[in-house]
Amino acid sequence: MGDITTGTDVVVIGGGPGGYVAAIRAAQRGLATTLVEKDHYGGACLNHGCIPSKAFITAADVADEAANATAMGVHADPEVDMGELAAWKDGVVDRLTGGVEQLCEANGVDLIEGTAAFEDEHTIRIAHGGEGQGMETVAFEQAIVATGSRPVEIPGFTFDDERVWSSRDALAAETVPDDLVVVGAGYIGMELSTTFAKLGADVTVVETLDDVLPAYEEDVSSVVRRRASDLGVDFAFGEGASGWEETADGRLTVRTETADGDESTYEADRVLVAVGREPVTDTLELDAIDLAPDENGFLRTDDRARTDLEHVFAVGDVAGEPMLAHKASAEGIVAAEVAAGENAAFDARTIPAAVFTDPEIATVGLTEAEAADAGFDPLVGEMPLRASGRALTMDETDGFVRIVAEADAGFVLGAQIVAPEASELIAEVALAVEMGARLEDLAGTIHTHPTLSEAVMEAAENALGEAIHTLNE
Repeated sequence: MGDITTGTDVVVIGGGPGGYVAAIRAAQRGLATTLVEKDHYGGACLNHGCIPSKAFITAADVADEAANATAMGVHADPEVDMGELAAWKDGVVDRLTGGVEQLCEANGVDLIEGTAAFEDEHTIRIAHGGEGQGMETVAFEQAIVATGSRPVEIPGFTFDDERVWSSRDALAAETVPDDLVVVGAGYIGMELSTTFAKLGADVTVVETLDDVLPAYEEDVSSVVRRRASDLGVDFAFGEGASGWEETADGRLTVRTETADGDESTYEADRVLVAVGREPVTDTLELDAIDLAPDENGFLRTDDRARTDLEHVFAVGDVAGEPMLAHKASAEGIVAAEVAAGENAAFDARTIPAAVFTDPEIATVGLTEAEAADAGFDPLVGEMPLRASGRALTMDETDGFVRIVAEADAGFVLGAQIVAPEASELIAEVALAVEMGARLEDLAGTIHTHPTLSEAVMEAAENALGEAIHTLNE
């Protein structure tokens, strides 16, 4: 096929949670919109990250809970068929990604499959996959870059060997390795290490730092570390993975080294490298528009998602931390509305974050230390799950809800939650921070009994010195 040339008001490059949301909103605002995706609609999140990982986590949790409910009188020895689990997971992914494509088409978005690169400030060229598919040129008035991120490789561990897994590879597994080494104890490493431990693998986590989840406070991360240890996960802190060799029986020997040069080895069937993700910009040919990533590979943006070029926007992982799907979607909406001439802006104050470990972690806003550093006089309230009736009936009493507020007027500044369904519980506090609610608003809202959400109310009451079901300090 020869080259084809078309024109559009807005071209969106990348069909993940930032890109497809931006495309739909732009079309809703009356702009002729073209969305270019090189792989699958829904991006890494729907196809290889958020959704498949939660499907695996849910299945592993069901099996683990059934096998460990003897205190409730439940006796079971569940068997997980990984082939059937993978097929179910793939069905969930296909349903969601197909829905994304249908939503885009229903809103009038023109969909093009291929890899887009800038030719000049108002033109992209799209290379279509497959022999003989040719190129396509799209002229645009405005562009939204939403190319996402990919797993980071480390020296000596390239993902082109089937025995070295990225998170994407792990989530495509149809068998559980007997022995798994996980490199990295961040949120991806901890989610997958606990999941594979529940599915029957012997897991060792190698981490250069001295604890898991370094982005979180110690009393938050320690709950997850203890639970992982109870599941049989071993930890090797202060060690960096330096390489691996194949053993005579076809397994792996993973080598590690400390800062002092001490070496250790770990036997495994697979090694999962989960040390983070990096933005994808190398396919865009940014030199053609005199746009360059910063020292961390991100495209700099203002609060309207605009890059250094006013008509080129960037959203999602490619635009910087935090690399979260819901942050990408929010930025996508802002970019589309600004492109449509609206006075939209992005407020990063209330972006909640969740880690789907056991138990889950969810946070929003400021910690007590961050509040103090920002000049607030922080007031803190906490409700331990061991005092929650609903947590007791679930046999899930490890964790707490902590609310951080401003002492003078009681404005809610943030929260840290370690609990089952923490990812759901955090929404109430995120709304409180967003709307400028006070402790009295949370404490005075009648919560359904018995529920985990009552712990949010009790934490607010505790900050006020008025808690009923936990002691007030």
